Amino acid sequence: QVQLVESGGGLVQAGGSLRLSCAASGRTFSSYAMAWFRQAPGKEREFVAAITWDGRSITYLNSVKGRFTISRVNAKNTVYLQMNSLKPDDTAVFYCAARSDDGTVVRVANRYNYWGQGTQVTVSS
Repeated sequence: QVQLVESGGGLVQAGGSLRLSCAASGRTFSSYAMAWFRQAPGKEREFVAAITWDGRSITYLNSVKGRFTISRVNAKNTVYLQMNSLKPDDTAVFYCAARSDDGTVVRVANRYNYWGQGTQVTVSS
């Protein structure tokens, strides 16, 4: 079992930056692949970024490449999402997710077993 708690969301102007954090409980964090998803009002949940347990494989949604960076510190049981050059279209609730690592990065939400409660990111124009 893994419990995930996101933090770091907030209100920011377009062009600004935020860093989201996701703290995981449990002693086996390093065995989990992690990901960030987001859901805007009236839209389906959307994949944003994923990282394997060792950080060797990373993948991003095309529209955030070059602006967002996913990273993790296993010793701190934490995964991060650094978001730069934010746009109003990035406004959403951002969720952290975990799955048992098999060496692959996965973009599909139903492949993740554990989810956080979400943190709101609002980007004003």
